[in-house]
Amino acid sequence: MSTAGFNSQNGTGTGQTYTNGPSQNPVALQQPPGVGYGMNHQPAYNPMQAKVLGPPSPALYASGPYQPVPPGPQLGSYPPPPAQPLLTRPQIGVLPSHTPPQSASPGPGPRQAQATPPAQATPPPPAVTSTSYYTGPPAWQYAAPWGPAPNHVNPAAAAPPHMSHGSAQLPGPGAPPTSIHGYPQPGTAPPPMNPPPPHTYQPNRPAYGPPPTAPPAGPPGATGTPPPPKVDAGAAQPGPPGRHLGHYPSLPPGYQNTLAPPPSSLHPALQAATLPYTQGPQPYQQQPGGPGPDQLSPSMAAMSLQSGTPEALRVVNLLQERNLLPPAPVPAPTPCLTQDLQKLNCSPEVFRCTLTSIPQTQSLLNKAKLPLGLLLHPFKDLSQLPVVTSSTIVRCRSCRTYINPFVSFLDQRRWKCNLCYRVNDVPEEFMYNPVSRSYGEPHKRPEVQNATIEFIAPSEYMLRPPQPAVYLFVLDVSHNAVETGYLSVFCQSLLDNIKALPGDSRTKVGFITFDSTIHFYNLQEGLSQPQMLIVSDIEDIFLPTPDSLLVNLNECKELVQDLLKSLPNLFEKTMETQSALGSALQAAFKLLSPTGGRMSVFQTQLPNLGVGALQSREDPNQRASAKDVQHLSPATDFYKKLALDCSGQQVAVDLFLLSAQYCDLASLGCISRFSAGSVYYYPSYHHQHNPAQVERFQRDLKRYLTRKIGFEAVMRIRCTKGLSIHTFHGNFFVRSTDLLSLPNVNPDAGFAVQMSIEENLDDMQVVSFQAALLYTSSKGERRIRVHTMCLPVVSSLSDVFAGADVQAVTGLLACMAVDRSVTSSLSDARDAMTNAAIDSLSSYRQSALTIQQPGLLAPACLRLFPLYILALLKQKAFRTGTSTRLDERVFAMYQLKYQPLAFAMLIIHPALYRLDDLSDEGALNINERTIPQPRVLQLSVEKLSREGAFLMDAGLVMYLWIGRNCHQNFLSQVLGVSSYAAVPEKLCLLPELDTAESQRTRALVSWLRDQRPFFPSLHIIRDESQLKPHFMQNMIEDRTESALSYYEFLLHLQQQISK
Repeated sequence: MSTAGFNSQNGTGTGQTYTNGPSQNPVALQQPPGVGYGMNHQPAYNPMQAKVLGPPSPALYASGPYQPVPPGPQLGSYPPPPAQPLLTRPQIGVLPSHTPPQSASPGPGPRQAQATPPAQATPPPPAVTSTSYYTGPPAWQYAAPWGPAPNHVNPAAAAPPHMSHGSAQLPGPGAPPTSIHGYPQPGTAPPPMNPPPPHTYQPNRPAYGPPPTAPPAGPPGATGTPPPPKVDAGAAQPGPPGRHLGHYPSLPPGYQNTLAPPPSSLHPALQAATLPYTQGPQPYQQQPGGPGPDQLSPSMAAMSLQSGTPEALRVVNLLQERNLLPPAPVPAPTPCLTQDLQKLNCSPEVFRCTLTSIPQTQSLLNKAKLPLGLLLHPFKDLSQLPVVTSSTIVRCRSCRTYINPFVSFLDQRRWKCNLCYRVNDVPEEFMYNPVSRSYGEPHKRPEVQNATIEFIAPSEYMLRPPQPAVYLFVLDVSHNAVETGYLSVFCQSLLDNIKALPGDSRTKVGFITFDSTIHFYNLQEGLSQPQMLIVSDIEDIFLPTPDSLLVNLNECKELVQDLLKSLPNLFEKTMETQSALGSALQAAFKLLSPTGGRMSVFQTQLPNLGVGALQSREDPNQRASAKDVQHLSPATDFYKKLALDCSGQQVAVDLFLLSAQYCDLASLGCISRFSAGSVYYYPSYHHQHNPAQVERFQRDLKRYLTRKIGFEAVMRIRCTKGLSIHTFHGNFFVRSTDLLSLPNVNPDAGFAVQMSIEENLDDMQVVSFQAALLYTSSKGERRIRVHTMCLPVVSSLSDVFAGADVQAVTGLLACMAVDRSVTSSLSDARDAMTNAAIDSLSSYRQSALTIQQPGLLAPACLRLFPLYILALLKQKAFRTGTSTRLDERVFAMYQLKYQPLAFAMLIIHPALYRLDDLSDEGALNINERTIPQPRVLQLSVEKLSREGAFLMDAGLVMYLWIGRNCHQNFLSQVLGVSSYAAVPEKLCLLPELDTAESQRTRALVSWLRDQRPFFPSLHIIRDESQLKPHFMQNMIEDRTESALSYYEFLLHLQQQISK
């Protein structure tokens, strides 16, 4: 896929290199001489490129009653669809690229801070406005002024292709013919000759240390490795992806990280990807000289399908098969690899590709009309993680790839890189195996046995001593903020969790409050109470006492606690209505610049004073407009510039927005987007009127304050020669062509990248991808976390389709559509998503189907693709014709770009369960708790019953809908009420009743909540509830006034495909 019309970038590729950050050398910035790929590059398919749809067919879009299309049998259960206009799109031009300007930070002036509060001013009340995403000409277009980087990121990939989008692209003259073959028969590979070593990595064991000073008796090479069994070309191989959905290879052993639930306790969406993992060490035997990933042709030759069709390619007529939604969550497909490689592959929770079979050429990828990209969750909490301490971290001398399970050992002293194929020497220290404590077995080292591993980095990975954990809290204390009541909740939460803040004896904290002036707090050791210092000159902000505003937490804990206890009362009677957020951020930046750290900003209104002041841009009358939505880009570049300054000084900004009024999140959010921070949004927050939001804020804050954190981080993604990465999605700044600057990295952040095929992969059987994250832990250790994934290369279009990961494709398209909404228009993004479904199904019908049939046909692996696209079109980020606040729309867009895939899919396509008939049949048993596992239902009113109760899990929120004739047993045993009429209007807690039904229901809800890092609020609603429309809007398969039903959408797709 190309970047044409879809070049949005969270930063630019031409930013300056910052000198006080971590060393860039460890993650390989230098380009080896002579690396360049001269291939006639075919323009990539871009599902987001504009194309004009044909005129409406009279059969489908007549002015009179709706006429269904004749082909394919009709289902009587679908309602007759309304007349709908067809959408057309203009051709989108190529966006310019430029380097974002860096804002200068004024130095402190020789002035005095006021000792007394200033007179209260009464400005006009805050206004309401509309939003936007980025300013002026897009500064985030990907462009690189120099040659290809070591991981083959070629700037040419960003060049816009000139291609028509109207028909399927044919492969080039050298492309192989397509067929449905290329999949193995189910079976098992021959067992390895050596049994696995009887060692497992213990979750809490110390990191592997260096080898003993004296080697054991005997020469180092004495313990040679016996050759593995030769793979017979006719031997049966593991089954194809989709044949056994959910059977991902066993997880490598020995993970020692933060606490995470066992697989059985996970949310079904996560459980599907992890259940089959085993916990023993996996051997990876290689004889000298073979069979590395580049020498696997004999084993791969056995992978042609002898007979039958894999489940992933089973033909599904979407117009006939109504109940396509599986009863349990959709698992990640299993790549079609040999058994020994499969066992070692990276977990799909951490590393996932949209295509688990990589096309051999760009022309074949273009023909499939599916996007190629990676979705990552690189700092995810893992229950087990091998940690290695070594003075020598083994890396390829050419491309700087870390040694991993998919390299080839030519002999005990040489290994071949699986990304650039250079032959490297094995260092002497690597000959020692810390697991078996023996020499001469480099292929049994933890680095070669685990696709996810963490290194404790030596000194050459540091440009400066590791920074301490530094936390600065910037708090809105205007009248509006005090009215919401958030300040007391924040102060109490920090008091409760202050001992759990990640850090060591060097941890520092500081506080700034602001309204129309900026208030600093002197917490220097020796003071009897905190001292408040007020700076009213907000135009040229300065620090009154720079050395005593950030203090050591251990030394000044009592003063910090005193301040937190007094803050809510300090501003209790304020009448100050103005908000000088921009000046407060500048002051906080000056305070954190010398060390770096985390800035936590709490804001409750539109900033209306000083630098960064904003005007209301939202027109409430346009919220339900079916036209294009305006103001999705920022009103000013102040917040983006400040974020880039913060990123350069290793400062990340997290924004908590608690407001009932418009705050221009499109502008304010830039401060977090480009500094690798997070955005939290609590609309209509009030401590009395909205208890559900208060509970959510409390739970989110506890997780935020206590979760793991990495400071001064950088991340680079490398891929095998021939592939290139061209666009990134997530919160970060692109410091150089492919180096992501992450001043903070947290375990809840997801990332995505788009890729293209620069050079034909004709002579390759597999390709590999590696993500390396270099960071400083809260304890001051420099660490490198490395994830490596291996995928097969295929030459037939059917095999490409069979390996499609429908959820990963949907997640990447959502990221691309967010960018398209901002750089072009919302209608363009909506059309592009619809076209993605039309193009891929059309390509499948024309090029992959051997027998043409009537109807709307899809391979089984893509059967949910149209449903997910329709869900995106109805999602808050992209919907039209339904009243949607601008800030809520922008926040939904942020979520799609930032959330890891498992959580983003819940937001896109919620899960619906029936609760009034829960039973213990098929339940999970976790820590002596029984967790019911109800079936996932289709999102249609057809599935509701007035006699039942239904739980909808939409990611950030849950709705429990009670039918008007709900069983009396459920009402009394679960809700503790005598009748339907007695259900309270604003109930957001399930009462703790001592009944089996209550225990089952509460166990399910709490288990679902425990699976995600954010806390979803629960709303118990009746037919008359104000929240009933929100519940009904998530019924994706049903028709609304402004959107097609699922069946109508399928008919529309069929009409476009059959043109």
